[in-house]
Amino acid sequence: MSGGLAVALAIFLASAVVVIYLGNQLAKYGDALATLTGWGRLFVGSILVALATSLPELSTNISAVRLDPPNPELALGNVMGANMVNMFTLAMVALFFGGKRFLQQVAPEQGYLILLAAIMTGLGILFAAVKMELSLWQISLSSVILLVVYILGMRVVYVKRPQEDVGDGAEGEGAEDSGAMTLRRAWVMFSLVSLGVVVAGFFLAYSVDQVATITGIASSTLGILAVSLVTTMPEAAATIAAARMGAADLGIGNLYGSCVFNIIILSIADPFYRQGILVNQSEPAHFVAGGIALFLILFGLLLILGRNRMHRYLVMAGLGLMAALYLAGAVVVATLGAPDAGALAEGSSEATSDFRSS
Repeated sequence: MSGGLAVALAIFLASAVVVIYLGNQLAKYGDALATLTGWGRLFVGSILVALATSLPELSTNISAVRLDPPNPELALGNVMGANMVNMFTLAMVALFFGGKRFLQQVAPEQGYLILLAAIMTGLGILFAAVKMELSLWQISLSSVILLVVYILGMRVVYVKRPQEDVGDGAEGEGAEDSGAMTLRRAWVMFSLVSLGVVVAGFFLAYSVDQVATITGIASSTLGILAVSLVTTMPEAAATIAAARMGAADLGIGNLYGSCVFNIIILSIADPFYRQGILVNQSEPAHFVAGGIALFLILFGLLLILGRNRMHRYLVMAGLGLMAALYLAGAVVVATLGAPDAGALAEGSSEATSDFRSS
């Protein structure tokens, strides 16, 4: 292993550990804020916790497009890969915590959020394929459309939320956890941890960019397979915690809400990319990951809506199929991004000299 690759991997592992830890802290303080302010469970899962646990993706994507040279393929790969991983997390958590029984705890109103996640992911794939060149003040038309759909969609999700969620934020286990915490302290800690995520996200993007240069592995592949696994660890941790509390609704809302917000990250990061329109910098691996993510989102909706009419073994089989499709997609993405020998040798030489000069 070359010295440059060893340094890049060390930075990646260190920043990954920091991102995972801080992401868990974001979920903790975000949940405390929700409890102390009295917001409902669906709002907590689909907006506050989803946004908080998606900060690693946001930080990494902005850092990726601000690298010199920029790495938009890494940014797109992280978004599409994160949505794939979220659905893999859904399948594995549901399987581990009872399959059909777990899904039966999910409110039917979550269907609106799941449809929004499918629409947003589908639009992301469509804009990546069409490659619209219209923009104003470094903001593309595709980014504006995504933002408008997000705002309108989340308005519908909020209006259609379960009525029993309203005003129950100060009750239950969450209230016990936040009993010793004031609202001011929760906001301060949430802000400080968020800043830490932004800093760690920069080093994560930088290290992956160096690994891509040294090994010749496509940045899109590393974003889909490596970075997305790290940046979605907070979502996985929050969902597992919700499942252990018997709050499947909160966990499902977090995962699908994160899928929605991940696509919005493309709009937020777009103005930071100065060499064109971010979503237009797509590669075949992005379409594979996006297509699988969209299918898994809709398949999850089918299982949730049809859970009461399906035998529990059929539900288990469906969840197992979701997990298997993610793994199959990961293999395809890895194959598409495999390096050739020439790129490996050239990249290793260039990156080693870069580390020595820095």
